[in-house]
Amino acid sequence: MTSDTLDSAHILDELVGMSRAIGAPEQDCALLGEGNSSARVDDETFFVKASGACLATADANGFVRVRCDAVLDLLHTEGLDDAEMTRRLEAARFDAAATRRPSVETTFHAVLLSQPGVRFIGHSHPTPVNALLCSKGAPNLFAGRLFPDEIVCCGPEPVWVPYTDPGAPLALAIQERVEAYRDRWGTPPRVILMQNHGLIALGGTPAEVLSATFMMVKTARVLLGSLAAGGPRFMSEASVSRIHKRPDEHYRQKVLRGEA
Repeated sequence: MTSDTLDSAHILDELVGMSRAIGAPEQDCALLGEGNSSARVDDETFFVKASGACLATADANGFVRVRCDAVLDLLHTEGLDDAEMTRRLEAARFDAAATRRPSVETTFHAVLLSQPGVRFIGHSHPTPVNALLCSKGAPNLFAGRLFPDEIVCCGPEPVWVPYTDPGAPLALAIQERVEAYRDRWGTPPRVILMQNHGLIALGGTPAEVLSATFMMVKTARVLLGSLAAGGPRFMSEASVSRIHKRPDEHYRQKVLRGEA
């Protein structure tokens, strides 16, 4: 067995474990075939959930290894209808003998796994988060941070993406807003919120993705509770920046990533 085979098998095992944790019924983050996940294998390929596979019962057969460049090329090819997009995604499979079809959202995974330090991605539709993302006041409700652990696990602010058709249009919208976030903060985001759609958590490890996902669910519950008690009181920008830059909080982030 080659080194690449061993490494890719280990990464796939980590991805399966992360996916099952997100899809666990008690987490209420994904039902049936909702959501998807991915992991970068190397500079050229990544695993992504197969279309129709369930996060809760994920196993190695529920993921497809695809070539990143072939997927990214789809973002710059005009005039692709749904059928042609599906064909091109199938053609991007690393193993020509593979039969499972990559998720329609493979394009945004390719964009995000190209960001520095990002190796794992979990996309889900948590009920408390979507309750807010589907509300009229959604952009304003996520305009600030509420408590320190939210900043530690989810970053100083989320990336906000208005509703966009899944596939290449959504991937391009995410790419534009992620680049703006990096210009502002110097790093990729930890959390992306998509209006009327769901949550994306990014990380260097599965633990980092899980901490961002579950803390964002707690944030949504806190927000829902605050709306019943007069509305949210956001932390000041100075306080958010202070937590974001504190050395002790950076250490906690390393612990959450499994690096300390």
